[in-house]
Amino acid sequence: MLAESRMDRAVLFDMDGVLVDSFAAHRESWLEAASEAGVEMTAAQFAATFGRTSREIIRRFWGEGLDDAQMRAIDDRKEALYRERIREHFPIMDGAVELIDALVAAGFRLAVGSSGPPENVELSVRRLGRAGAFDAIVTGRDVARGKPDPEVFVLAAGRLGVPAGRCAVVEDAPAGIAAARAAAMASIAVLGTASRDALAGARLIVSSLRELSPAVIEDLLR
Repeated sequence: MLAESRMDRAVLFDMDGVLVDSFAAHRESWLEAASEAGVEMTAAQFAATFGRTSREIIRRFWGEGLDDAQMRAIDDRKEALYRERIREHFPIMDGAVELIDALVAAGFRLAVGSSGPPENVELSVRRLGRAGAFDAIVTGRDVARGKPDPEVFVLAAGRLGVPAGRCAVVEDAPAGIAAARAAAMASIAVLGTASRDALAGARLIVSSLRELSPAVIEDLLR
């Protein structure tokens, strides 16, 4: 009965920096793609864009005058570089698998709400070994607007059939926390590349996924 009573509650996970410690792989991939194209991008500039869609990053650094084919070519090259890196070394976040398993056992619905392309998200979910745990996966290809717009989380909750007020979002980026708040969902920030001050808008801030449990999230949703 306990698990059944929780089926109307959901946890929406960002992927990068939450389930996968992918910051370094994304940074190196963007910097390499920019260097190949003769585009200036520093590590600090990249960090400020983390959590945005690839389309937004390309417009920011390559310019607004690109057509769809040019943007797709840049995006495809960068993502191919990224997948090469995580295939060689998959940097899973500490406690990710244990939290996923605990939430499934407690009857929570789970979804991924990521700005990344589906190929990246699908590869990461497979490498986590928990593809069957997620009832919905929303990627950057499914949305027109990246975080801090709430579209990705609103769409994920809609696919789960769970009201926003019964959804908790686990994020690591200020833009993701802002998106969760705009969606009227309970926001949980995992400290990583962003400072505690930058994540101050979250309902709960943790240093590790190991600080989270079904009971902690249940209390937050109350």
